[in-house]
Amino acid sequence: MNTLITLINPNKVHPPITPYALDVLTTRLEQHGYTAEIVDLCFERESWPQALEAYFSSRPPPLLVGISVRNTDTLYAQQQRVFLPEHRQIVQKIRSLTSAPMVGGGVGFSTMPFACVDYFGLDFGVKGPGELILVDLADRLSHDGDPATVEGLLINQGDGRVTRVPTPDPDTALGGVGEIGAGQSRAWQVDTASAYTRRSGNRFKVDNLGYYERGGLGNILTKSGCPYACAHCVEPDAKGTAFAKRSVPSVVDELTELVDQGVCDVHTADSEFNLAIANTKAVLREIVRRKDSAPDSPLHKLRLWIYAQPKPFDEEFAELLAAAGCAGVNVAPDHVRDDMLEGWKVTRKGTRYYTWSDTEHLVKLCNKYGMACMVEVLAGMPGETWETLREAIDRTLALDATVSGFSLGLRCFPHQPLGQWLAQESAGVRHVLGTQSDGATEPIVLRTAEQCTSPVEYERQFMFQPDGTVRPVCYFSTGLPEDPATMADPAGRWLHTVELMWNHIDPTDYPRVMLPTAPGSSKDDNNYADNPFLTTLTAMGYRGAFWAKWRERDAILAEAGRRDIV
Repeated sequence: MNTLITLINPNKVHPPITPYALDVLTTRLEQHGYTAEIVDLCFERESWPQALEAYFSSRPPPLLVGISVRNTDTLYAQQQRVFLPEHRQIVQKIRSLTSAPMVGGGVGFSTMPFACVDYFGLDFGVKGPGELILVDLADRLSHDGDPATVEGLLINQGDGRVTRVPTPDPDTALGGVGEIGAGQSRAWQVDTASAYTRRSGNRFKVDNLGYYERGGLGNILTKSGCPYACAHCVEPDAKGTAFAKRSVPSVVDELTELVDQGVCDVHTADSEFNLAIANTKAVLREIVRRKDSAPDSPLHKLRLWIYAQPKPFDEEFAELLAAAGCAGVNVAPDHVRDDMLEGWKVTRKGTRYYTWSDTEHLVKLCNKYGMACMVEVLAGMPGETWETLREAIDRTLALDATVSGFSLGLRCFPHQPLGQWLAQESAGVRHVLGTQSDGATEPIVLRTAEQCTSPVEYERQFMFQPDGTVRPVCYFSTGLPEDPATMADPAGRWLHTVELMWNHIDPTDYPRVMLPTAPGSSKDDNNYADNPFLTTLTAMGYRGAFWAKWRERDAILAEAGRRDIV
């Protein structure tokens, strides 16, 4: 029986981000008797065709090839860069080298999985966590079974038609087009019991230490999914609308394994680490217990970095974080005004769950317990004006945070509330003011799910124009001070607001603030993908979340220049 499953990482963005999902998939496949091998193209940015040729010419034909798409694009409205065309080239190259069926997945893939299966020309796809579905698919293929019996599997029927095998989860149907997996918990898709195997230096596996040395961070998942309903967020749809909480001992075993390999700075991969707070505190207590009971535990070297919401975040939580080795907290209140966040940052029932005072309290606790803190604000949501934005800047900078970050404009996706609202407003007949894309050559007209004949048609319009050219959809509030011509132009650049933001802030505060920048790289550019400061930072051996070094960027770049590091 053929047991070889080949998994591809097509993400070539630097600084490199550890493809954690491939460790998860490998763990589950190996538990079920399969040989899982990884072809990682992240470090083969220019030579990836040769890397694929060398692999497939030297290995036996695989039973199945999987490709994991972490991001469809940069998600950064000021510098829009789409990865799907280059990923498609990789798929086409693989097709020329093997006749094995191909399956796609990953969190980026899961934001528009039907469109991705169709665009890439894959045989199968998975929306959400893939470890259980992938094993089920491998079992069917290895025993000449029917893939149409694999619950949750997307199947390419050809001619733009992609279907999804029904699951026991309730499905909030997309119009009348059938099972699409909308509104599902997807908790059943997650292996919550296992400690995912993390390796370093092994051929055809994820090199966790290699990623750490070149990217500055490892990663860990304590739970998957999110039951909240924030209007701009894709994670409840892409990962599931319920928390799938992993075994606490398994999480800490995995952390110990990573640190023992030399991966000391580890960032949480949860949607938000402090949601489902009881489980989160249990993880931290287990880390502290192991540190206290074993002076030689690798966990004494752990530096944890987390994503968080402003609440829940009490003093006990802050104390546990510090004791566990937390180095920094990245908190995303998104705005300072309650009226801006009403109906925007909400629970599944539509209720708010924090106020600005909670953010202020969190920053004070971080300072008290010696943890760095970054506060992030999303500017440009519906209803934003220069007055509300200016207030957000002023009140955020009044905090004693390590750094404050501001982004302008929001990326829109088919199954997030914001994208669905835009489709309703457009209704297939009008360009909604504020809808924008750098790649637009015609008005951006979106149809609702009910107006579309298939999930492929509905999802594609959020990334492609009718002629097939790439056109990611973004949104900027029409209350911002841009001229009418910019607002009416679907490819208009909202640069006057960027200029106002820079001019409003005292230059002496620039070291502690991240602001949106005009197109083109600069030392102030805070877009992650191939960021010159970040790549310099990691080349010089810095470790940890890059924002923690933002205040020192001028000195670091000057040192890099003296050492001729680019």
